[in-house]
Amino acid sequence: MTALSTKVYIPRDTTALAMGADRLAAEIAAEAAKRGEAIEIIRNGSRGMFWLEPLIEVETANGRIAYGPVETQDIDNLFEQSFLTGETSHPLCQGLTEEIPYFKRQQRLTFARAGITDPVSLQDYQAHDGFKGLLKALSLSGQTIVDEVKASGLRGRGGAAFPTGIKWQTVLDASPTDGDQKYIVCNADEGDSGTFADRMVMEADPFMLIEGMTIAGLAVGADQGYIYLRSEYPVAHQILNEAIAKAEAAGFLGEDIQGSGKTFHLEVRLGAKAYICGEETSLLESLEGKRGMVRAKPPLPAIVGLFGQPTIVNNVLSLAAIPYILAEGGQAYADYGMGRSLGTLPFQLAGNIKRGGLIEMAFGVTLRELLEDFGGGTFSGRPMRAVQVGGPLCAYMPESQWDTPMDYESFQAVGAGLGHGGIVVFDDTVDMAEQARFSMEFCVAESCGKCTPCRIGSTRGVEVIDRIRNDENRAANMELLEDLCETMIDGSLCAMGGMTPFPVQSAVKHFPEDFNQPAISSKGGA
Repeated sequence: MTALSTKVYIPRDTTALAMGADRLAAEIAAEAAKRGEAIEIIRNGSRGMFWLEPLIEVETANGRIAYGPVETQDIDNLFEQSFLTGETSHPLCQGLTEEIPYFKRQQRLTFARAGITDPVSLQDYQAHDGFKGLLKALSLSGQTIVDEVKASGLRGRGGAAFPTGIKWQTVLDASPTDGDQKYIVCNADEGDSGTFADRMVMEADPFMLIEGMTIAGLAVGADQGYIYLRSEYPVAHQILNEAIAKAEAAGFLGEDIQGSGKTFHLEVRLGAKAYICGEETSLLESLEGKRGMVRAKPPLPAIVGLFGQPTIVNNVLSLAAIPYILAEGGQAYADYGMGRSLGTLPFQLAGNIKRGGLIEMAFGVTLRELLEDFGGGTFSGRPMRAVQVGGPLCAYMPESQWDTPMDYESFQAVGAGLGHGGIVVFDDTVDMAEQARFSMEFCVAESCGKCTPCRIGSTRGVEVIDRIRNDENRAANMELLEDLCETMIDGSLCAMGGMTPFPVQSAVKHFPEDFNQPAISSKGGA
């Protein structure tokens, strides 16, 4: 490329690819060549504004100018109106990317580089503070690293919200049963409805996850890590493997990291296409080559984990937060958020929403702000009726709860959960009795089958809800449904069966009218 080439950024994120980004990139390159325009196309990650994908950005002296959503039939017109110079009069022009209101208001720590860099460019990563945390960690003791993570207040971003520093301390203090082997396992089996933040990390900024896992290894004395990746993420798989190879070649992974004498190896393993393998002990069973079934606890994986050795099992977002914490200090991270919910969480808007995408904000923003100020209401234009936050095992929330601050304690107080930060929106055409049935049916399909309350309870739950919807002895069956839910909560071995009743109970509590009428065909309110 010549020095006069104009840089054009076109995402290689799964969402953008689904909207035709590959074809768009090829046709823009062909059109530029035909017109004699010198351009350099850079395949970046997504900014997370999915309703604008494919979002094309053109680098100008004033910053990047965004155009979107761009389709192939728009290409001629974009060139005719000089989009390569950053012309803002085109109807698809969104102005400076950093000034788009949806993006400008965010507080991006974990996603600071997403959409800015080439995901597999080590030079780009290092130019934007990449490996700063790792280089610092190489000179620290394991205990000092763990203390920094404790100071940050980081809690597990996979849903359980357990303090990350406490888990790391347990693994640091644990004695291996065979030699000195410990493991770092990243749970990248992102299966909750409406979630895509893990995928975005891996597709937009894979070196950050690599750096976070390497720091975790240094902290607890582990020299081997595994990324247990959802098999439905082929683009992330390709990008991760490419990034790992480049990190190894540059001495940021493998033997003698940056001449420190310290070692950490990392591999990607594809998941088993089972929701239950998002549960950490089931994941470990699968990673060992066994059927993904839940283990009884204790012992905890931190003490007896992968292959019976002390193991850190953390979510992608938890590990991706570590480079910032080490680079800037735990207190810098803890300065965001509120109460015991510190730092930021990437909230993911999906379902029947006008402007779906990722919003990274400090804990404390309200659900209503996310739905209205960022999401812009429903895609259908109809009133919102229900919102499910935290995945298919969490409660449905009525409008009376939408002013709840998005933090762990506030959500727990109203009987809801933040989970992984996924938000699925339903308009007023949704049948909440049907949604309750779906919750039980989902458990039927995804239960590992190890415990009776989950395996049999969910099947009976579908049958009971069907009887209620068919007006068969409704009062008695409503009482039976409540008893069944309590049995599953109290008796299930893991969260799969123990949390499945939560969306059912919330639907009954907040939308009782839907259980007092014959079954209707859902119009897909989400």
